[in-house]
Amino acid sequence: MKKRLLQKGDGTIKNQAGEEKLESGVTILEEAEVAKAAQRILRDSSQDSFAEESSLSEDRLEEEAGRKAAEEEAAAKERAAQRQQLAIEELVASERSYLRLLQLSTVTIRGNLQQLQPPPAQLDSMFLYIEEVIDVSSRLLSLLDQKQLQPGDPHFLKTLCDSFLSLSSDIEAAYKEYLAHYNHVTEVENSYKQKEALWNEIVGVIKAAAPDVNATSLSFFLVMPVQRIARYPLLLQTIQKHTDPTHPAYALLEETAHTSIAMNCRINEYKRFREVADKYKKTETLTIKDKIIRFNTHSIAKKTARLSQQIKHEAGLKPKLVDEEFDALEGFFYVLEDGILELLEDVETYLQHLQGFLSCRTEDFDLDMDGEKAPICYKEIMTALRQWILPTFEKRMRTLIHKPLCALRDLLVGPRNLIRKRLDKLLDYEVIEGKSNLSYEEQAVANTYRTINTLLLKELPQFNGLALQIMWSTLGTFSCLHRDLASDMEQLFHSFAQQLPHSGLPPGAFWEWAESAVLEGAKRLQTLCHTVEERLNAPAVQPLSPSSQRRLKQLTEKHGSGKIFQVMGMVVGSRELDLNLTKGELVAVISEADTRGDKRRWLVDAGGKRGYAPASKLIRYHQPTDDPPPSPHPTLIEGVSTVRRHSHNPETHTPPVMSQPCFQVMGYDFTARSKHEVSVRVGELVRILERHDKRGKPEWTLVETRGGQRGYVPSNYLAFLPMGMGLPGVRRSS
Repeated sequence: MKKRLLQKGDGTIKNQAGEEKLESGVTILEEAEVAKAAQRILRDSSQDSFAEESSLSEDRLEEEAGRKAAEEEAAAKERAAQRQQLAIEELVASERSYLRLLQLSTVTIRGNLQQLQPPPAQLDSMFLYIEEVIDVSSRLLSLLDQKQLQPGDPHFLKTLCDSFLSLSSDIEAAYKEYLAHYNHVTEVENSYKQKEALWNEIVGVIKAAAPDVNATSLSFFLVMPVQRIARYPLLLQTIQKHTDPTHPAYALLEETAHTSIAMNCRINEYKRFREVADKYKKTETLTIKDKIIRFNTHSIAKKTARLSQQIKHEAGLKPKLVDEEFDALEGFFYVLEDGILELLEDVETYLQHLQGFLSCRTEDFDLDMDGEKAPICYKEIMTALRQWILPTFEKRMRTLIHKPLCALRDLLVGPRNLIRKRLDKLLDYEVIEGKSNLSYEEQAVANTYRTINTLLLKELPQFNGLALQIMWSTLGTFSCLHRDLASDMEQLFHSFAQQLPHSGLPPGAFWEWAESAVLEGAKRLQTLCHTVEERLNAPAVQPLSPSSQRRLKQLTEKHGSGKIFQVMGMVVGSRELDLNLTKGELVAVISEADTRGDKRRWLVDAGGKRGYAPASKLIRYHQPTDDPPPSPHPTLIEGVSTVRRHSHNPETHTPPVMSQPCFQVMGYDFTARSKHEVSVRVGELVRILERHDKRGKPEWTLVETRGGQRGYVPSNYLAFLPMGMGLPGVRRSS
């Protein structure tokens, strides 16, 4: 190239020299410039040659670097794909192993432990909610197996994400209950460990059932769901890390990973709520000693601060933190609680009355009703009612109404305790609410209040709704049971309709007859009850010793016969000025109340000593030994006729004497001294009801006056008078 340039330069010079010969005006300076231009041309040509060579080498280097980068990128993608496949295989394989171990513990180990004699206590409670966890894990693997794809298949990742997202709600529901219950599992297992012989048997059963996993406790298996739910986000994030963003299922994988993280957060929040609820809803029965032991400076200061805050609220010195939403829920809860408790009380009273009716088995008594058709039918109806219809009705009442109401009453304890604890925590929270910087303990107080408040706002409406629904269902069931009872009784009465009287009456006349029959029967029953009460409350007569007779005379002269009472049982004084009295002792009542107005303690005179005695141990004393004045009409000897004997009997026929006379004539006036006696005047006609008192003593007789009053009178005041006759000089009333 240089030679060509030199030749070119020489040619140029020769040409210029020829031109100098032809043109005489060329100077030496122009020749020098021409030389410089030739040198510049030579230098530029050399530089162009070097640039061409350097550009060729740079292109080769770039090509080699690009080839190496492409190779490294391909290798990285291959490694990422391998790691992605390994992570997917790990997720699936670990899920299958996890499911196998859960089934082993639930079926084999649990079954073998139940065969121990005796079986461990609360064994079934340790496996609570684990069936739901096994079910959701089995469904996840089943969805993956349905596509019949291998983890290395490009479409397997999409199938995995779709399956997990479709079961995310079920996974959360199953695991949150299990994790909230897991503390109970550890408590039960710790109770087993305290019994060495039982624990050795449990460990032996576990090792025999699972020799390849080296397990030594039940918690080895039962803690797996706790670990598994936290491992889902890690495995999914690992798969996402090694997945190319351009992969078709990358967006779905990212959503699945975020869903697993959010699911773990909600499960942990639910577990925290449950722990707070379980902590504060428990009802402890503490003795006074336990309460005193729990007193310390911290608890006293805390309770003092709460009381001070409450007083400030009541006095209007400090505003109360108001939550209208919670106040409405709380008010509705207390209304619902009162309704449930009142309904349960009414149902229990109803069942008690029904049980009392069933216990009175009148059909078991022989009432000599042979040959009487209607009473026999009534007896058969009552037998069917008591042996079949009413016992069945009572059983259904207890099963369908009483038992659910009792369970609902027990469920009220937890929300009630949480509401009360929220008030305590609210008072604590109001004290620290205005502070800018909170200590660790104050922050814990604030977090506890917020947790309880959030828990109640979330779950109290659900509880109120379910409780109200159960209450309405119970009332509906109560109505249906009575409808069934009426149907059964109607069917029973229809089978005896032709054999009963008044069965042919029209409905209006029948109900009129039934109402009148019931009222008449009620009136007779009331009369019978009144008669029985009078017999039971008849005055009692106690025999007196000579000393008691002397005391009776002394007390009667001092206080009068109307103030004399007799002691019914042993009296032992327990207070100041109380008397010790023996059974049968006579006293005189001075005042029917003590100095404080208590009418249960009477001031009495016991024949010299005075003091108080319980009014329930005293009964009015009647004095049958006091002989009343002789009757002007002495009682005739039994069997002697009341007709005068004359030598001549007129032909006029006298009315026959009844064997049971209804009336007798009082010989003297008698004034009643108690509510069990009746006042009568001389010549008054009365009807004898009983010739003795309730103890069988003949000194007193139960009579009924013309006015319908009943009571006891002394027997020796009465004179026999047959019906149809009257007293001499006394006008006989019609």
